[in-house]
Amino acid sequence: MQIVYHPSRVEWEQVIRRPLADADTLQAKIRGVLDDVKTKGDSAVREYTERFDGANISRLRLTPEEIEAGAATVPQALKDAIDRARANIEAFHSIQREEPQVVETMPGVKCWRKSVGIEKVGLYIPGGTAPLFSTLLMLGIPARLAGCKEVVLCTPPDHHGNLHPAILYAAKAVGLTSIFRIGGVQAIAAMAYGTESVPRVYKIFGPGNQYVTGAKQMVQQEGLAIDMPAGPSEVCVLADATAHPAFVASDLLSQAEHGPDSQVLMVTTDETLAGKVMTEVQRQLQELPRKDVAERALAHSRIVVVTSMQEAMELVNEYAAEHLIIACANPGLLAEGVVNAGSVFLGAYSPESAGDYASGTNHTLPTNGYARAYSGVSLDSFVRKITYQELSPDGLRRLGPTVVDMAEAEGLRAHARAVQIRLNTLS
Repeated sequence: MQIVYHPSRVEWEQVIRRPLADADTLQAKIRGVLDDVKTKGDSAVREYTERFDGANISRLRLTPEEIEAGAATVPQALKDAIDRARANIEAFHSIQREEPQVVETMPGVKCWRKSVGIEKVGLYIPGGTAPLFSTLLMLGIPARLAGCKEVVLCTPPDHHGNLHPAILYAAKAVGLTSIFRIGGVQAIAAMAYGTESVPRVYKIFGPGNQYVTGAKQMVQQEGLAIDMPAGPSEVCVLADATAHPAFVASDLLSQAEHGPDSQVLMVTTDETLAGKVMTEVQRQLQELPRKDVAERALAHSRIVVVTSMQEAMELVNEYAAEHLIIACANPGLLAEGVVNAGSVFLGAYSPESAGDYASGTNHTLPTNGYARAYSGVSLDSFVRKITYQELSPDGLRRLGPTVVDMAEAEGLRAHARAVQIRLNTLS
């Protein structure tokens, strides 16, 4: 992990650059898988599952008995933890429901908006070296609250074709039954195009590596909706002299262990703290089971020392982190200056891990700088907001001339006539 001292603004772009794969090579590989699944369906899915996951799968969808049996093997302590997290996530997302509010914009003209759940959604849950059953809670709970009629879950199997028991318990806890042992690009393709076994969906949710993110973006170009560009995980820690070096180091490592393409960034005004955190990172790194993964992520991560807190805030907003931790003396005050971030964690005792698992906020967040324009997943992500209007005869009399004048000015005579013919009838 590199320490960068007092970079000029010209150097900022280089300092906060994310690690990227060769885009042309990446897209070519993704396109090949997408096309194969689109034309060959289940047989292509099974072929790629064997090639990439080492699992020979004859039946892609799990039976209710398999779900029940797998969920039953989860230790009680973990069941309790999942249930606690589920309750908190549900509590936070439940208050996001909106009831229709009728607005009478003028006498006789009523307008309102109604939230309707997206009928068919697909959830992608990363697995592999770290089965993210927590992500299932983050996506499954708002999908259920939104009233989505069909929820398809895809997650990669192990070499034996099995899914992690905690994923099955979490799915059972939120009421998901359409579960497929499919990962990677082939999972995105199966949900996007549909196969003999996998239903086609209208919107795909879930984070993943650069291949999964690239696949989501490519099927989006073909008319399928996605949640957001959510790729490799990242964190930025804004720290001053009051920050605890061990706390900061643990936050950096908690993201670095996600994957080799993850990135962590620390921005501080204190050179002494930078050195202490670097030392602490190296010490804690030796204790991690995923040390090799974290080391590879740290290779393209940085600690940046700047002159003032104002400059630090500007750099943090320029980075637009997925997760932003403010480990400073006045976190609430500084938080008022945050304009680009996926989710913000205030103070020494608000680790990013809390939001990842169980505080209640959603951890499916925009990465790679997309926090400048995207929000994290919420209940709104799973609904369409349909607008309605109803005009009474008196309302049309009042509003009609305005519409006629505007339509005539735009040269759209049929629009004007649709109103005028009604006005003539009323008169």
